[in-house]
Amino acid sequence: MKRNDIRNIAIIAHVDHGKTTLVDQMLKKSGTFRSNEVVEERVMDSNTLERERGITILSKNTAIHYKDVKINIVDTPGHADFGGEVERIMNMVDGVLLLVDASEGPMPQTRFVLQKALKTGLRPIVVVNKIDRPEARPTEVIDEVLDLFIELEADDDQLEFPVVYASGKSGYAKLNIEDEGENMIPLFDSILEHIPCPEGDENGGLQLLITSIDYDKYIGRIGIGKITRGTINRGQGAVLVRSNDKQVNVKISNLYTYEGLNRVESEKATVGEIIAVSGITDINIGETLCSTDKVEALPSVKIDDPTISMNIMVNDSPFAGREGDYVTSRHLKDRLERELLSNVAMKMEEISSDCFKILGRGELHISILIETMRREGYEFAVSRPEVIMKKTEEGLLEPIEILYVEVPEESSSVVIEKISIRKGEMLNMEPTGTGIMKLQFRIPARGLIGYRSEFLTDTKGYGIFHHLFDGYDKYKGEIRARNRGSLIAFESGTAAGYGISGAQERGKMFISPGTDVYEGMIVGESSRLEDIAVNVCKKKQLTNMRASGSEDSLRLTPPIIFSLEQSLEFIADDELVEITPKSIRLRKKILDKNSRQKSQKK
Repeated sequence: MKRNDIRNIAIIAHVDHGKTTLVDQMLKKSGTFRSNEVVEERVMDSNTLERERGITILSKNTAIHYKDVKINIVDTPGHADFGGEVERIMNMVDGVLLLVDASEGPMPQTRFVLQKALKTGLRPIVVVNKIDRPEARPTEVIDEVLDLFIELEADDDQLEFPVVYASGKSGYAKLNIEDEGENMIPLFDSILEHIPCPEGDENGGLQLLITSIDYDKYIGRIGIGKITRGTINRGQGAVLVRSNDKQVNVKISNLYTYEGLNRVESEKATVGEIIAVSGITDINIGETLCSTDKVEALPSVKIDDPTISMNIMVNDSPFAGREGDYVTSRHLKDRLERELLSNVAMKMEEISSDCFKILGRGELHISILIETMRREGYEFAVSRPEVIMKKTEEGLLEPIEILYVEVPEESSSVVIEKISIRKGEMLNMEPTGTGIMKLQFRIPARGLIGYRSEFLTDTKGYGIFHHLFDGYDKYKGEIRARNRGSLIAFESGTAAGYGISGAQERGKMFISPGTDVYEGMIVGESSRLEDIAVNVCKKKQLTNMRASGSEDSLRLTPPIIFSLEQSLEFIADDELVEITPKSIRLRKKILDKNSRQKSQKK
């Protein structure tokens, strides 16, 4: 049976190529919103962090109606660190809209998400977006996209991809670049014409693979997936086949379909529909819902292995418990286990009762979790990110990344030098003719930890930096983590201007007068290779003696304020980042100076 009244598509693209803005226009032009309804921009980016950072983090579902056809749309992240979100939804759709910027062309993340779609056998439609930009070059971009398809070994049907030219910001699409852009109808017509409709046996036993998990504080866990076979009814009994092949009898309490941005309660759904079910308390991604008379599990979602690990532990600093609501190991463990249920690309290992190792795709992948927990009221400490090595008969293997860099030509030599120090090998150098140099490297993943801030400094903020996982290779040797030590608080107290004035002569400061500090807390970056203990709490002694020049006002340099990602990049192996809902502090693992020196000698 073919469901001609349904199309299921995913929208994939590089970061900032306009996926979410295009979905906005598809929702508006399809009549999903009332004419007088106020709709905010990037309406699909419902997560606060997504709005702040301007990136999509979580895959989300929506649906529109066009010519009596329901088009289910899945908006996916464009960053490779959230590749797990892309991989797990590929089984839910029958085709993809590949968005490519009309100026930038295919970018590193374009390659990543497209490769996943082609391997799954999905039919693509290429949408050249932002054609209204002055620097747009749509014809050349189409040629570059075709080269990418060939390089990724697309089959003959996938190589015959249709092309739609669009401006998500202006809200129009067209099939020929010379045409006038009026509305989104050419894009809708292309979806109906080129995206296959879902097929399956409507009268067979139910098969539904759970590919996403949502949570509602009133109805609990919600499983989301596409019906591959059969029909599902509200209130019916079913069998849940777990990932370990264990079978559990369950009941479908509520059944939902998607209409616009909302989940709508439904009594019945059949083959091809993307639906959500509730009433199963411990349902997980990769499990299959089957009818009681025909239990056949579908293959589970295949997710690439994580490449970065980081320890999350109970905060034991002198300021512990001051600012956080959830501070115990039990709170941390419960929250991390809850994250694993929906974040399929993340794994956890319990190191001790107070320390947990989190394994993820990259620094951004884990830092988003840390920032989310921080905003929820959790307080904890995290260690420096480490790459995940593999021990084999051939020796020690480490993860390797392909690094894509765009820098001003005058900065290219220093960037090449810095990357070579980090064991990077240049693969390609391409001048663009506009004063920008495109560079491509193959570099160990650990060589990228802590490099982003240095890269932005070297390129005066004009550099662009992307990387993709390329596999495992032989260990490349030692890489120096940092060429500067830390300035460490000598004692606990409140930082004073006089103490900071003396300390800033030895490096760059991270704090300002009035900041509470404790012994072992990192208050700045040393100008030397070794750590230096400084007394930032020192105050000027008051006397009745006056001396020439002693009354001059203090000249304090503004402190460097690190973001969460910058803090994780900065710390060394013997340092931690203390995370609270109100503060981000850097500290030594061993706070006492004498104990720290004894440990270093050992």
